[in-house]
Amino acid sequence: MTARAFFVLINLLFWTTVLGILCLLVGLIDWSGKLIGFIARIWASIILWSGGVSYRVIGREFLEPKKHYFFAGNHESAMDIPLSWAGIPYQLVSIAKIELLKIPIMGWAMVLAKHIFVDRSNHKKALESLELAKVSLQKHPRSIMLFPEGTRSIDGKIHQFKKGGLALAVQLGMPVVPVAMCGTRDIVKKKSKRLNPGYVELRFGEPINTAEWEDKDPVEFANYVRDRVIALKQAWIEGKKSSNY
Repeated sequence: MTARAFFVLINLLFWTTVLGILCLLVGLIDWSGKLIGFIARIWASIILWSGGVSYRVIGREFLEPKKHYFFAGNHESAMDIPLSWAGIPYQLVSIAKIELLKIPIMGWAMVLAKHIFVDRSNHKKALESLELAKVSLQKHPRSIMLFPEGTRSIDGKIHQFKKGGLALAVQLGMPVVPVAMCGTRDIVKKKSKRLNPGYVELRFGEPINTAEWEDKDPVEFANYVRDRVIALKQAWIEGKKSSNY
């Protein structure tokens, strides 16, 4: 493990604990999860800073401040998570694996922030969790961050998008925003203990009106969203080549 990676790890453990405890206290007076969402953005910014990661957000003009969205992005690095929470200016929650509930402080804080937990090892329970999520989102509207690939990409390619979370967006009639995580794999790759400082971008595409997809194949919709993300990532690659950075 490099010195920088160790520094990030120390910051991750310290600030996750400190801000996680703060979230637990805030959760006693704010049941909406909005204040906890603000604290999460502070946490994300600290993690990026400690890793020497600077970032830029492109396409924010496509978003309306008072709306709620499903953000669907590629997943190629552990840095995608802090980049998402630092760069997306909404009360943002994830559809997370249920195992995270077992992590002290962090798991409890995620519950208070109204994250959605899914048992991915059991298909029936996963579907039940998504139905509960549907009710929860109708009662307490908030934005969702999805990584539809399901896991981080090892080779950097954008792999098949799973339909579950995106189908939920269609059922709720919430717009889906394609998101490209650009350059995060250069910071830290999956299974790597090396962390490099650098510059990354978070790119938004225009929101997709899910009402147009209500009677269409969910797999076709997942492929359509994936194609939009690939196009955003390709635009970044082409821009990088032309500017020689």
